Amino acid sequence: FAVKLEGGAVMAERIKAMTSVGIPVMGHLGMTPQSVYALGGYKVQGKADDHASRLLDDARALEAAGAFAVVLEAVPAALAKKITQALSISTIGIGAGPHCDGQVLVLYDLLGLFDAFIPKFVKTYGRLKADTLQALSRYKEEVEQGKFPSDSESYH
Repeated sequence: FAVKLEGGAVMAERIKAMTSVGIPVMGHLGMTPQSVYALGGYKVQGKADDHASRLLDDARALEAAGAFAVVLEAVPAALAKKITQALSISTIGIGAGPHCDGQVLVLYDLLGLFDAFIPKFVKTYGRLKADTLQALSRYKEEVEQGKFPSDSESYH
C-alpha cells in the first residue's frame, strides 16, 4: 500500500515527513484530477516551455523528497520522456505517451463503462456499458413478465 499525492514541490515537505516514518508515497503531476478546475478543466499540462520546466522541477523535488514513483497524467510525450530520463524513480504514464516506465488506464475507460467523455489518450478495449445496459434491461423485463426466476433457478 502507498499514498498518492497530487502536486509538485509544494508537496515535498509532506512527502518527506511521510517517507521518513516509512509511509511509501507516489507523486502525481500534470493533469491532477483533484485540482482539475484550478487547472481550467481536463487539459494537457506542460505544453508551454515554462510550464514544462516547472513540471520537470516538480518531478525532481518529489524524487528528492522520497517519492518512490511519479504519475504523469496528460502531459506531452516528449516531456514525459524528458522527465523519465531525468529521474531515477519510476514514472507511470496516463495520457503521457509511451516513454514512461509503466502505464495505467482507468478501468471504467478501458472497459467502455463510461462514455460521456473519453479523453484522447484512452483506448477502449471493450464496450461493457452497452452490454450491461442490455443485460439489466433483459433482467428487468424477465422479472416483470415472471420469467425469472423460473423453476430451474429455484431450490427444491
